[in-house]
Amino acid sequence: MRDDIKTSCQKRLSRIEGQVRGLSKMVEDNRYCIDIVTQISAVRAALRRVEEEILRDHVSHCVEHAIASGDKADQRQKIAELMDVISRSDR
Repeated sequence: MRDDIKTSCQKRLSRIEGQVRGLSKMVEDNRYCIDIVTQISAVRAALRRVEEEILRDHVSHCVEHAIASGDKADQRQKIAELMDVISRSDR
């Protein structure tokens, strides 16, 4: 993973961590259910953005490297991994 992507993802994940702690506090404080669900949706969206950023980096680094290498087995493996992750996505 490129250093700039790693730094960006770490910052985003730290914010998400704070959001999740906030969710726990909302449940503890018996906050209105719809407010909690709204915040859960926000956390899920933030996680999707991190996932997309990491996947973009994977394609532009790992997959691109496999293609440039000419190694057919590595190319097939990288594409299979990518397709597996995409097929498991809950989008």
